[in-house]
Amino acid sequence: MNAEAKQPPLPSTLARKAAADRSAPERMSGAQAVVRSLEELGTDVVFGLPGGAVLPLYDPLYSSTKVRHVLMRHEQGAGHAAEGYAQVTGRVGVCIATSGPGATNLVTPIADANLDSVPLVAITGQVGSGLLGTDAFQEADIRGITMPVTKHNFMVTDPQDIPQALAEAFHLASTGRPGPVLVDIPKDVQDAQMEFSWPPKIDLPGYRPVTNPHGRQIAQAVELITQAERPVLYIGGGVIKANAAAELRAFAEATNIPVVTTLMALGSFPESHRLHMGMPGMHGSVPAVGALQRSDLLIAIGTRFDDRVTGKVDAFAPEAKVIHADIDPAEIGKIRAVDVPIVGDAKAVLAGLSRAYREAGAKGPDTASWLAYLDDLCERFPRGYEEPSDGMLAPQRVLEALSREAGPEAIYAAGVGQHQMWSAQFLDFEHPRTWLNSGGLGTMGYAIPAALGAKAGAPEAEVWAIDGDGCFQMTNQELTTAAVEGMPIKVALINNGNLGMVRQWQTLFYGGRYSNTKLREQNEYVPDFVGLAEALGCAARRVTTEEEIIPAIRWAREINDRPVVLDFIVGQDAHVWPMIASGSSNSEIRYAHDLRPLFVEEEQA
Repeated sequence: MNAEAKQPPLPSTLARKAAADRSAPERMSGAQAVVRSLEELGTDVVFGLPGGAVLPLYDPLYSSTKVRHVLMRHEQGAGHAAEGYAQVTGRVGVCIATSGPGATNLVTPIADANLDSVPLVAITGQVGSGLLGTDAFQEADIRGITMPVTKHNFMVTDPQDIPQALAEAFHLASTGRPGPVLVDIPKDVQDAQMEFSWPPKIDLPGYRPVTNPHGRQIAQAVELITQAERPVLYIGGGVIKANAAAELRAFAEATNIPVVTTLMALGSFPESHRLHMGMPGMHGSVPAVGALQRSDLLIAIGTRFDDRVTGKVDAFAPEAKVIHADIDPAEIGKIRAVDVPIVGDAKAVLAGLSRAYREAGAKGPDTASWLAYLDDLCERFPRGYEEPSDGMLAPQRVLEALSREAGPEAIYAAGVGQHQMWSAQFLDFEHPRTWLNSGGLGTMGYAIPAALGAKAGAPEAEVWAIDGDGCFQMTNQELTTAAVEGMPIKVALINNGNLGMVRQWQTLFYGGRYSNTKLREQNEYVPDFVGLAEALGCAARRVTTEEEIIPAIRWAREINDRPVVLDFIVGQDAHVWPMIASGSSNSEIRYAHDLRPLFVEEEQA
């Protein structure tokens, strides 16, 4: 996997390249115009499920030699697959659904893409224009439903507007802060005739995302940085979206400032690097949390001060001044007061900071003693875990082995819950766009369709879905899609027989009252995931002992003609540590269940 994915050309660039070859407008149906527009926009794969209101579109799609359609088994899977494709390639992911329940099944992945800033275009069929508002069969106001969770959405009422609507949708999805855009097209508009010409005019008055930061703010930031004694680079997923990993590393090394990378930013900075302190937040590393809490300057780039990172906001990094750079001005100052606000693309911001730092001949900051303090935290609180007392497999051991065997060149997609946090902690990420997960929305069932989409976008890469048995039972039907479509993803199923993260909270905060969290009885394999996986077209194996872990992973890696599922039976009482209780100060981080909060006594002293 390349360390940097190339940004897709904007629709206007594609248009200019092709404009010289354009002839007079062609007459065609609106549905044909949709397919032609997708082709002109460089789309090579779409994920969808046909239905009545979108049948006109599926007819010309059948004839396209440029756009591959992947038939999913559920529209939610189509949306997550488009997300996985977009996150790995950096290009716009496209999904298609029919009206009514087909469209509403896309709401979850659209909301997911909105919170995680994923460039997504959802194309939905709609009932005929004359039936709108009559509660017709499979009618749903998908524009109104998705208005709060899209960057923008359209209903196309004139077939002549289809090329412009799609070009604008791609432009909106992929520029500024990336996000989802929905294009709803009534069936009669798809059937109607129109004059197709390309390129269309993109007309979005008021949409002018600022990508280049202002020089004055850059200079002010450099001045604060040179004066700091305990600075930290607090890096979010915006750095990956901007393909700014190289600029981040260059700036961190030039200034000798430690780096923490959020859940969405894993891989943006090599985890093996001496300046990397880990992931901050509720289940972050002690050095990363300590770096933020003890800092006197936060250099926050492409991050939104999410509550899972800050904990109790009033107690977050209490001594720190803040430089906050983001391409979305609405995020700056939304959660935390900012001393130097910078609006701009993360790549341009980091390049500007490096340039201004060099031109100023800056000598500071002197971070030697600060790094020594953080290195001491790394030594005292290393990554680790306790072996289960019941003799079952430790889930962390499984993920450590997977990380060693598959390595940092593989792509990993995780579901949501304990296995997601263990993956973030125990997989080693060296490159951007190799870690996919649902960070903001926390969507169970994300992993398998996202891994499928990642494989479609990077067919040469080894792609692993890391799932829990709860998540797996939501979207495992997409393994059939993977098998039929020739996408041999691999699944590491961390099977503890429970909704693990909910059980952990019930253990810690609800007196061990395990209300509706058990998914199977211990030592019983119901459902039989190995049998299910084989029925869905996969190779599968169950792993119950430590000695079987590495041979099973190596066996899975050798199979590349179909998907593979490894069912790892792990103990139900393993917990994710470190942990900060929801709403608590980050200084109350606990390294293990029986330890006192780590930084409280330091603060009191």
